[in-house]
Amino acid sequence: MTDTSDETGKKTANGGPTPLALMRAAREQLAELTGLYPEALPRLERTEEGWVLDAEVVELARVPETMSLMALYEVTLDPDGQLTGYRRVRRYERGRSDRG
Repeated sequence: MTDTSDETGKKTANGGPTPLALMRAAREQLAELTGLYPEALPRLERTEEGWVLDAEVVELARVPETMSLMALYEVTLDPDGQLTGYRRVRRYERGRSDRG
C-alpha cells in the first residue's frame, strides 16, 4: 500500500482527500459562501454520495459571550471535498445545553 500524500497530507493511500483535508475544505468553503467561520466541526461521516459534516458557527455575537446565538449547519461534500450543499439545522444560545 503506497501513500500518495504530498507534504501537506491532503491525499490518502487510495488518492482521496484525508479527513483533515475534507474538514479544512468544508470550513473554508462554508465561510466563503456564508461569511460565517465554523468554530467546531463535531461530525464527519462518509455517505454514498461523498461526505456530510456538521459545522457550528456564531450567527450573532453578544455580550456576555454565553448569550451569543449559535447555529449548527449540515454540510455535504462530494468525494473530492467540494461543497455540494449546506443547510441550517438548529439555532441556539451558546450557554444552553441540549435537552435530553
